[in-house]
Amino acid sequence: MNHSDLSECQLCQVPDAVFHLMRNTPLTTCNLSANLLSKIPPKFALKFCLITELNVSHNKMSKLPEELVDCVELQRLDLSHNSYVNLPNVIFRLPKIKIIHANNNYIMDVEVEEVQRAKTLEDFDIRENPLTAKSHDGLSKVTNLRVTLTPREIEEWEDLTI
Repeated sequence: MNHSDLSECQLCQVPDAVFHLMRNTPLTTCNLSANLLSKIPPKFALKFCLITELNVSHNKMSKLPEELVDCVELQRLDLSHNSYVNLPNVIFRLPKIKIIHANNNYIMDVEVEEVQRAKTLEDFDIRENPLTAKSHDGLSKVTNLRVTLTPREIEEWEDLTI
């Protein structure tokens, strides 16, 4: 068994038992979606460094541990439907990341250069976030990967001339 599905378990944290029970198992995918998680402990990345897919969608998360960079095989990361205001910079330093879903959060600013520097990134979904005009425009001009954006609606105050 190298898949772990702990989705919809009403977890407030990743149980220590998971680390104990899976200690000799090379976990490749982990589904922690639809829980009540606000964070992932730093030891997650240390214990499951060979993971290729991590789904933490539909939680209450707003940050990720820097140690996640040690997940050198991580290719697919789903952060959608959480409480992110800023994207954790660590996600763009993952050496094999291909797909990032960060849709349906509260993200306003995205460092476009960070997105472009992620050499292996192929698909970045940032729909349904209140992006600033600068971030939206910058992301819409990215050509080295697929960026999925919600069409931007001009706010009434943006039309005002002073």
